[in-house]
Amino acid sequence: MTCITKFEETYKKSPDGISFCPYRICPIGAHSDHNLGKITGFAIDKGISIAYAPKQNGVIELASLQFGKRAQWHVRSVPETKQDDWADYLRGITLELSQIFPLRTGLCGVIEGSLPIGGLSSSAAVCIAFLKALCTVNGIQLTPNEIINIAMAAENNYVGVSCGKLDQSCEVYSRKGHLLYLDCKDDNYELIPESPAMKPYGFAIFFSGVERTLAGSAFNMRVDEARSAAYALKAFAGLPYGKFKETNLRDVAPQIYKENRDKLPETWRRRADHWFGEFTRVEAGAAAWRRGDIEEYGRLSFESGRSSIDCWETGSPELKTLYEIMTHTDGIYGGRFSGAGFKGCCMAIIDPAYQESILRNVEQEYLKAFPDLKGKYQGVICQTADGVTL
Repeated sequence: MTCITKFEETYKKSPDGISFCPYRICPIGAHSDHNLGKITGFAIDKGISIAYAPKQNGVIELASLQFGKRAQWHVRSVPETKQDDWADYLRGITLELSQIFPLRTGLCGVIEGSLPIGGLSSSAAVCIAFLKALCTVNGIQLTPNEIINIAMAAENNYVGVSCGKLDQSCEVYSRKGHLLYLDCKDDNYELIPESPAMKPYGFAIFFSGVERTLAGSAFNMRVDEARSAAYALKAFAGLPYGKFKETNLRDVAPQIYKENRDKLPETWRRRADHWFGEFTRVEAGAAAWRRGDIEEYGRLSFESGRSSIDCWETGSPELKTLYEIMTHTDGIYGGRFSGAGFKGCCMAIIDPAYQESILRNVEQEYLKAFPDLKGKYQGVICQTADGVTL
């Protein structure tokens, strides 16, 4: 593990611990958690590792193997506003945790990601891995739900990303060989095991070679458009409504949506169409997984990807191309772009018997369309995994 080597080179000692958090994939349920929808997802066997040791003076000193600049702050003196660098997520974690527990001990650490950045929720993974390390050196024990809420709050309040809890929940609750089926309204979840009737499956991740910055993208605007649709639908139906930020499409009954959707401006209608369609797909996907129908689950994932392109209106040219390639590649049950969808990667549910031909054929077709991305594009095979160990 390279972060250990770098830590030993920098601090002339071995780290006291290694904190690890897996990445996540969400085949069905994307772009719905922030409006209290339902999601399905997995943790995968790749993720973020932090080699760390405590610093008794309260200073936090971090380096990342993916970014050049080292970051430093004190546990009791976090900058009030973000500094617009990679460490803002971790400053946000420090601030959120310090509002609940007194922090006295800092840490020095080196961060390593096992895959390229973009689409697998590396931001949530690094938040959770760091939170786990910071709690360890300060003798703090958190419940899984506290981990999820603190990590989400850091992104919402400090970094300024209007995300829901999909990413954090997948990275905490998931278990190998199980589908996480989560209701973001009340946090009830189920881990649905693989059925004995299920055909062999695995996952392929196709990195476009283009990185993305979530807070600087149109991500927040899409969330606001969905909330605007919810606000308008409530008004059309004569329902009471409160603060805009507290309004969600989950508050709107499907019948009210159907009766009033045509009154919405086209953009808001598209966002609502995706959200309500995704809600139905998640429920159908959980049922398909329960009975071992990987082909139907994959088909619904492809449908989710199409809705994200047509109704949520995200997807860079590179990711749309990868999605289209996936739809006609033998051995791929289903898939979609992963994450916000502006850059990053696509994920595919695959038949392992086709693994080599899938990797070869997708790469050939993609680089034919985007030859300048040769050397940046990457295809990786992964499997389901347990969520973070607290």
